[in-house]
Amino acid sequence: MSHVNYQQLTEAELQEYVKHNLQDEEAFQHYLKIVRAKPNRVVVSTGKQLEAELRTRLAL
Repeated sequence: MSHVNYQQLTEAELQEYVKHNLQDEEAFQHYLKIVRAKPNRVVVSTGKQLEAELRTRLAL
């Protein structure tokens, strides 16, 4: 169990913490929760979907 208070970290600080503490599953899950809550989040499953999304966004 970790003693880090994730709520007090900025998103950037949490991201860095997760990068350097790969074994901390609780921190990773908290970071995912933040990322998934962002508006206009795009999820792609394949390279083709990514390419189509990039083409759409770059055409704007």
